[in-house]
Amino acid sequence: MTPRSRSPRLRPLLLATTLTLALALAATGCGTEPVPGSQTAADRSYSAGPAPGRAELEARASAAQLVAEHVWVTEAAGYALARQSVGVLGDDGFGSVYTEPEGGQIRLSVERLPHADADCTDGLASGSAQEPLVACERDGEQWYRATESGHAYAREQGGLVVTLSGTRQEVDRATLRAAALAAHRADDYELDQVLPPAGEGAGRQPVERGDLPPVGDGAPNNDVGTSG
Repeated sequence: MTPRSRSPRLRPLLLATTLTLALALAATGCGTEPVPGSQTAADRSYSAGPAPGRAELEARASAAQLVAEHVWVTEAAGYALARQSVGVLGDDGFGSVYTEPEGGQIRLSVERLPHADADCTDGLASGSAQEPLVACERDGEQWYRATESGHAYAREQGGLVVTLSGTRQEVDRATLRAAALAAHRADDYELDQVLPPAGEGAGRQPVERGDLPPVGDGAPNNDVGTSG
């Protein structure tokens, strides 16, 4: 059987239709998803509902023993926040860990620390048990320091030292630097994503011990009755 050929008049129309469909698929980015953390505040206003009120966020932070103003976030290609890692450091600091599928970790910490913990030119801070420094240099507004096994970027911000750190085997310097540059104080939308949901953080409060006296050095009261 002889195959039927299409009319010459239809070929331009078919070609135009195919080209239009291809351009439409390319424009919509079929099968792609935005990189986590890549949305700007303006983008989020269209893609997500409004953030909870500030009073609710403050209450959730307090329940988790955190200060809302000390919660920082960052982003790095391929890394995502491990929600279970979010917690308090020291008296009112903040800490979290970002992980990637291969096991790499970037640790973010925000603490009230001496100037020496940001500026490494005088060596490691006193009392530190870390390895000796093999690198210490200024990099823009931050300090980069490295030992044989680990490295970190640190900067002072409003009385706090913000540090991004990781092992040199898992995280290369370029990735760590990008995370350090992207680090910023969480806005209300980001606080809502980072903080434990209302009611969940209450379990992190210190446990009240009934055997601690209200005065003195806080030693447990081990007195027992005459019956033993």
